Amino acid sequence: MAGGAVSNLLIAGLAALALIAGAAALLLWRRLREATALPAASDEAAEDEDGANLLAAFTDPLLVVRDRRVLIANRAARDLLGAHIEGSDVRLAIRHPAAAEHLARDEEGGAPVHIELVGLGELGRPWELVIAPLPGGSRLVRLIDQSQARAAEQMRVDFVANASHELRTPLATLIGFIETLQDEAAVDPATRQRFVGIMAGEAVRMRDLLDDLMSLSRIEADRFAAPRDTIDLRPLIEEVRDALKPFAEGRLIRIERGTGEALVAGDRSQLAQMLNNLIVNALKYGRPGSQIRVRLRDAGPDLVSLSVIDRGDGIAAAHIPRLTERFYRVDPGRSRQVGGTGLGLAIVKHIVLRHRGRLDIKSKPGVGTMVEVTLPRAIPA
Repeated sequence: MAGGAVSNLLIAGLAALALIAGAAALLLWRRLREATALPAASDEAAEDEDGANLLAAFTDPLLVVRDRRVLIANRAARDLLGAHIEGSDVRLAIRHPAAAEHLARDEEGGAPVHIELVGLGELGRPWELVIAPLPGGSRLVRLIDQSQARAAEQMRVDFVANASHELRTPLATLIGFIETLQDEAAVDPATRQRFVGIMAGEAVRMRDLLDDLMSLSRIEADRFAAPRDTIDLRPLIEEVRDALKPFAEGRLIRIERGTGEALVAGDRSQLAQMLNNLIVNALKYGRPGSQIRVRLRDAGPDLVSLSVIDRGDGIAAAHIPRLTERFYRVDPGRSRQVGGTGLGLAIVKHIVLRHRGRLDIKSKPGVGTMVEVTLPRAIPA
């Protein structure tokens, strides 16, 4: 009994000491917090500095405004609007009639305001101005560059217009010949046969254009899904070459193989389409009787290079950046003469992008053109 009483007293004493120690530790923690706390003015300065550091991390022009004065402007805003804007009236910093009324308001809360501006910084450059409320009566003013979005929209409009034009031309030819052939008395058998041949050619042209449009649409739909199959480029090149022999009309398509492996992670049908488009272009625009070289080589420990080289008239440097645009043609008359839809290199570009590769075009007028595709090697299982 005595031993049990002593044990109980000992346990109770230890518990009391633990409570006292815990209370002392909590009191000490509170004193330390009070001792290290910043005064109110220092808190505000620290918050402004933190805000400036946060805004500096953004590439969009950003302003923090209070009482119509610019408190903080990040580097992008100073580069666009001037280095002197901090401390000035925000309406003087952003001189635009469409924004002045909204920038002059000081109401707190409410939903963000979105305004379209044109001509700020550069003539014709589009911006979206967003004014959002912040706690304490401040407001965040953000300028979003809409140049890329407008360019993409313009590309879409141009694409639809070009596709419509490319389809309308052969369709108009077909309609014209059909109307002529309906008058049997006005057309002799030889003329009728010639007209039918032209109509067949225009129908094939329309079919090829629709096939390329559908192919381009499928490739773009899969652009975020990287191919995972392991493809050996060597036999694939030989297959494409053999398939194009009738089109080559006796011209030599010479394959130059490297010494290393040519295994890439890819989509076999798309890589075959890419090779087909490149070799067909080389056959179309190379000199008659000249050979086409398909060169395969190592481009580093993780890369494989595939080049298609022709000997032809070449391409001026001014045209090279636009060769992969849809329906872009260096010489429209010659392009229509040799055939093609104007989508071949655009399809090649999107296939290369989907395979996480790189496309380079080098050409010298009077010498020829080399199109090089660099692809990542397949990762061993």
